[in-house]
Amino acid sequence: MDIKDPLVNRGADTIISSVQNPRIKQWTELQSRKGREKQGRFLIEGIHLVQEALRSDLIPEVVAYSDERAEACADLLQEAAERGMELVQVTEAVLAKCTDTQTPQPVFAVVPKLPWRAADLISASEQDGLVVVIDGIQDPGNLGTIIRSADAVGASGVLLGKGTVDLYNPKTVRSTMGSLFHLPIVQGDLAQWLPEAASRGIQVAATRLEDAVSLYDYDFRRPTWFVIGNEGQGVSAEVQQLVQCHVRIPMQGRAESLNAAMAATVVLFEAMRQRGFKPNNNS
Repeated sequence: MDIKDPLVNRGADTIISSVQNPRIKQWTELQSRKGREKQGRFLIEGIHLVQEALRSDLIPEVVAYSDERAEACADLLQEAAERGMELVQVTEAVLAKCTDTQTPQPVFAVVPKLPWRAADLISASEQDGLVVVIDGIQDPGNLGTIIRSADAVGASGVLLGKGTVDLYNPKTVRSTMGSLFHLPIVQGDLAQWLPEAASRGIQVAATRLEDAVSLYDYDFRRPTWFVIGNEGQGVSAEVQQLVQCHVRIPMQGRAESLNAAMAATVVLFEAMRQRGFKPNNNS
């Protein structure tokens, strides 16, 4: 595809080359949590993430791409143009200013924040839903991995409690590998929503070493909200009071524990197994 193609440039005759451009300043603000909260938007970087956004219900507001590397993302730009996206050419200097990585990808997009609400998770859980509840995870990579695992097992959604790392942190967004576009992810007060879930007949469980049943003896076939706690402290004392049952992950080796993302993944795949996972030809 020719980068001069009017379908791509939509009539634009110039390239944004100044980092002082008002739009560039606005996009640069999205690197901070304050800026993201102010604008209600976040930035995604790279061909894969932009493709995932284009194919979701959360349509990007604008797609910006390198004037020097347009051919590297030609198919993506064509798809975006055909869907009526605003496409903006920028220089490499502008690309570096707007993005978070040391070696910027050739394309980024500005996307509105996810529209989901905690009440949506209640509705999705009342039949046989499986929701991952996050209580204070601090590492962006851990949160992103948990979201990917939730997506992989077909979970109903993810609820992020207070004190959890920002979902829209660039490192979190990258580590989800696009899974944040595949299932509802919401922020909410666990003190409000865990009791609400329990009142609707949804079982609320969490991991703990003491006074806990084996993961493999717990019934995940029922509607379940499962709480994963902070990397160092685990589930907070306040949230533990709202949990109905505690489970532990049996281990035969000498390791005392798993990190939060690994523990969540083990739990989620056991839940999927119990719920009658049937391999298909793509598995």
